[in-house]
Amino acid sequence: MKIDIWSDIGCPFCYLGTTQLNEALAGFEHRERVEISHHSFQLDPNAPRQTDMRVVEMLANKRGIPVEQAEAMNQQVAKAFEASGLSMNYKEAQPVNTFDAHRLVHFAASQGQQEAVLPRLFKAYFTDGENTADVETLVRLASEAGLDAEQTRAMLASDQYAAEVQADISRAAQLGIHGVPFFIFEGKYAISGAQGAEAFNRALQQVWEEVHSA
Repeated sequence: MKIDIWSDIGCPFCYLGTTQLNEALAGFEHRERVEISHHSFQLDPNAPRQTDMRVVEMLANKRGIPVEQAEAMNQQVAKAFEASGLSMNYKEAQPVNTFDAHRLVHFAASQGQQEAVLPRLFKAYFTDGENTADVETLVRLASEAGLDAEQTRAMLASDQYAAEVQADISRAAQLGIHGVPFFIFEGKYAISGAQGAEAFNRALQQVWEEVHSA
């Protein structure tokens, strides 16, 4: 069974949704026959590579709401994180550009390490308050996931995988995907958002049964 996932590193619900899917997959009896492909999406392609602003301030500015209201919204997301065993340090999360992080995910996929790199990127962004647009940060995270540091640095210094990132974004537009996370099972069944491990478990069972009912 094929699952295609569109997500953005700077999207808390993407971190939450992919974690929930992995939780469902852990108990899925056909896990070894599930192929997952992660695809790039940018919620804010014009975000800077470095900023003194934090996610709470960015949200307040973007929605035209008081910082206190934005903080309350983030507190609700943080509670959802806790329910899935995650930690969200929204007061330190830096809303930086995610394009290079997406290039790293594609590079990791070419090395069979996509599933090792992606959660590290999410954790660095939302839990550790790191700048995930910084080259040295990306190289370190890649190295921790088992990728060669110098190869990663060389890739980031080039425009390698930029076309793949743009192709993912274009494909999302063609499919009518306007928000992430977005999960497509077997090319035709979709789940939008972080709906919980149980919702993903039901989807896995239903799609598997339909695909293999013939």
